[in-house]
Amino acid sequence: MDLFRKGSIKHKQLLEMADAMHTISSSKDYSTRVAVQGEDETGILAERFNEMLSQIQKHDAELELQRDNLQDLLVRRTEELAIANVELQRQIAERKKEGEKLFHDAFHDSLTDLPNRALFMDRLSHAIALTKRHDYFFAVLFMDIDHFKLVNDSLGHLIGDQLLVEFSKKLRACLRPEDTVARFGGDEFAVLIEGIASVVNAAQNAERIQNQLASPFIVSGHELFVTASIGIAFSTLKHDQPEKFLRDADTAMYQAKSQGRNKYVIFDSAMHARAVERLQLETDLRKAIELQEFVVYYQPILSLEQKFLVGYEAFVRWRHPKRGLLSPKDFIHLAEETGLILSIDRFVLRAACAQMHKWKTQFPDSTLRFINVNLSDRQFAQPDLVEFVSRTLEETGLDPNSLMIEITENVVITNPEATAVIMTRLKALGVHLYIDDFGTGYSSLSYLHTLPIDGLKIDRSFIRKIGDHGENMEIIRTILLLAKDLNMTVIAEGLETANQVLQIIFLQCEYGQGFLFSEAIESAEAKVFIGGKPF
Repeated sequence: MDLFRKGSIKHKQLLEMADAMHTISSSKDYSTRVAVQGEDETGILAERFNEMLSQIQKHDAELELQRDNLQDLLVRRTEELAIANVELQRQIAERKKEGEKLFHDAFHDSLTDLPNRALFMDRLSHAIALTKRHDYFFAVLFMDIDHFKLVNDSLGHLIGDQLLVEFSKKLRACLRPEDTVARFGGDEFAVLIEGIASVVNAAQNAERIQNQLASPFIVSGHELFVTASIGIAFSTLKHDQPEKFLRDADTAMYQAKSQGRNKYVIFDSAMHARAVERLQLETDLRKAIELQEFVVYYQPILSLEQKFLVGYEAFVRWRHPKRGLLSPKDFIHLAEETGLILSIDRFVLRAACAQMHKWKTQFPDSTLRFINVNLSDRQFAQPDLVEFVSRTLEETGLDPNSLMIEITENVVITNPEATAVIMTRLKALGVHLYIDDFGTGYSSLSYLHTLPIDGLKIDRSFIRKIGDHGENMEIIRTILLLAKDLNMTVIAEGLETANQVLQIIFLQCEYGQGFLFSEAIESAEAKVFIGGKPF
């Protein structure tokens, strides 16, 4: 106890340490030190106290440095997070924009930017739902640009696409903002007109569209006149599915096309029945080709003055398993639309050539000289046509000089240059070429002197009107004079009365055919005329 008496050195050191601790606790300044006096316990304590302060000061400095580093790191991380957040917001905005574009592209046509089929069907479904809640009427218009393929084939697809864009703009301008105008692809468009009072309003819209289309389109310097065939299905049909409204409008549109195009037709239930019948007929027609249900009939062609047989024209008939014998008027139009006419044409050509060769072999001294076979416009455009005719003649053994191929004026008018090439190649085989139904076209006269044509067949519509008053006589006389000047043979079709025959003979037409002499008959009956049976 004497060691720490008041005023002693040790007592002073203890006081210094106490003061130092007080100072440090209040100021946190660990640089304070106490004097070390002596090497006794108090000196050692003071020394240890100073060492402790040094350690604390060092540790505090390290902590300060770490705090500064953490502060800097936090600032950097905050800045990096801010930058990352900005980038994230940019990416979110881009993804949103991309998502909106993907959504837009999924429901809009890429060429015209009109709604596509998917979006149209969605809106049509909504319109159907509205009709179930209250009196709400709408109409679906389905339209197709008439002869659009001709634009693509003649001016190219780029011009065709530009025309579609301009057509879309004009179509959109004809309708209200709340109406939906959609492109389904190709030249097919659909319109949903909502909230209308009656089908009359739908018809008025169709008329407005067709009136607007009357003015020409100017596309890349080309002046193009465009029409559209329109089918209308009204909401009173009460369908639950949008596809059925579209089906009915499509059916009505094809009815409009069959009536001459540039028309609109409102769907009725009878059209659906006809459409179902047509679909069944197409199915049967495809089977008929596989099952060889077709047969060739022959109509005599006579020398009018002498009344003797000079040739036959081949006509196809269809022995339908349920409907019996069908004439071309019952199925040829459908065959042409579906492309099945190509197989039918080739069957008829081969069968007729084989039959003609058989008759010529059986009756070498008969007056029978030629067989006439019609080729459709589509057949004449086939790249292998000449090769097929050549192969058929070779396989059937028929003399090419006995084959008369008939084509329509439309073939000549559509593509005269290509037609001339094919005709020249056919003529090189030795066959003869006739223009069928001559006089019903309007521009082939200028090509007659340049094409290798052997003869003309005067259309039955001119012959029918001769009557007792001699109508159309001047037209027929002109055709005959033209043919004579061009060294062509003429056959008059559709002769049904003796007076018609007399008038035609008076005009010096050499050959004719028609019901007055015989309708088209089977080969067994035709053989009888070759054997000498008089007409």
